[in-house]
Amino acid sequence: MRLPDVLVMITLVLGGSLILLHQHRWILARRVFFILGVLYLMRSVTMYVTVLPVANRTVYCAPKSNVTTVPVLAHRVWELLVGGGMQISGMKKSCGDYIYSGHTVMLVIGMLIYKEYSPQRLWPLQWLTWAMAWGGMGILLLARGHYTIDVLIGYYAATRMFWTYHSLSSNPRLKTKSSHNYHSEVWWYRIFQFFEANVGGPLPNRYSFPVPFRSMPKLP
Repeated sequence: MRLPDVLVMITLVLGGSLILLHQHRWILARRVFFILGVLYLMRSVTMYVTVLPVANRTVYCAPKSNVTTVPVLAHRVWELLVGGGMQISGMKKSCGDYIYSGHTVMLVIGMLIYKEYSPQRLWPLQWLTWAMAWGGMGILLLARGHYTIDVLIGYYAATRMFWTYHSLSSNPRLKTKSSHNYHSEVWWYRIFQFFEANVGGPLPNRYSFPVPFRSMPKLP
């Protein structure tokens, strides 16, 4: 299970670098963080209502603690935040968080970010993120790190959330709630309107260094 963690970390570095160099980095960062926030909020709900047994019996799970004091809970939350819930960080307590796969969400979103916001000349990186996403999902299944249903739901949720948000943001008519705009029925539509109020349409893929020096050349 360490290889999927490595692939997620590489995806984070590549995606973060692209966002940092994009001329509209703040809009792009806002979109990505919002999409991931919605996906992980939905994941927390599915984890709460559906708990599956460990897919791989060789995975160590810490025994259940009967202590639920605030300091203990705060310590575990801190461990999750620092380690990202990944085994490569030494985190071995997050067992049962299967539906749906967080690894799949991160890998797929990274792939979609490069497809949407990188220039065509960076096709090697586009293909790399594509290969890491599909390869990572395959490794998760082969290593029994997740059930097949976890990966399928993770892929479906990530792609539909990303495509729905960008369909709305790219079409000015869909930014207004109406009886014929069925996309406006999603529960996060009001938040979307707030975030995209000053964005006219699709973002041009232009790049610049993220430093306030006029002498720094712009990337083509």
